[in-house]
Amino acid sequence: MNNKESDVPCNLRDCLLCRLCLPDWIPAVEIHRKNFLLKKGQRVFREGEPVTGIYFVYSGVAKIHKKWGLEKELIIRFAGAGDIMGHLGLGKEARYPVSATAVESTKVCYLDMDFFESTLRVNSNLTYTLMRFLADELQESHRGMRNLAHMSVKARTAQSLVSLKKQFGTKPNGAIAAIISRQDIASFAGTTYETLFKMLNELTVEGCIRLDGKSITILNEDKLRAIIQIDSQ
Repeated sequence: MNNKESDVPCNLRDCLLCRLCLPDWIPAVEIHRKNFLLKKGQRVFREGEPVTGIYFVYSGVAKIHKKWGLEKELIIRFAGAGDIMGHLGLGKEARYPVSATAVESTKVCYLDMDFFESTLRVNSNLTYTLMRFLADELQESHRGMRNLAHMSVKARTAQSLVSLKKQFGTKPNGAIAAIISRQDIASFAGTTYETLFKMLNELTVEGCIRLDGKSITILNEDKLRAIIQIDSQ
């Protein structure tokens, strides 16, 4: 990753890594960590590259995505403050099976793989949490593949919006807190930009959502969940 190292490091208190490490291990983290500041659109790591280390999101949002056909991408998930990236490279292959890209100004904390593996051996709480996270992500991945195969585009669009609201919360005006581009929402829902545009307009007419520039507000989550439920049966 050829990105600018941040002049202001994380505070060794708020990120997932520091919260779960033993207090006596924090000085070692301080020595080995690197903080990088990424601009919107900058790549954290690329699918197929050799694994170098693990990234923790300190602030901002990144997308975790995979090639889908020749020119398309499928967004597997979004990573916000406190989330981990690059952990799928812990396997035998030692190459990242996905890519990660900042979707807004994002600060990440980086640990090289050797030190991270030492950290896992010493800090059982972190290891347990990572294991649970991997299990949840695997279930979500299986659910996503099922949705692509069996759910309508409208239901997948509804699911994507509900998921974004659940992950990022809402602003005081009710809009989903993270500003995700329409193209990225389309890739998250496994559809094209043009089809997503049509689905968003349809959901607006039905009173499910409100569009205001780049912002999206969910007006009737129960109705969105009903759309999802119909295709999930």
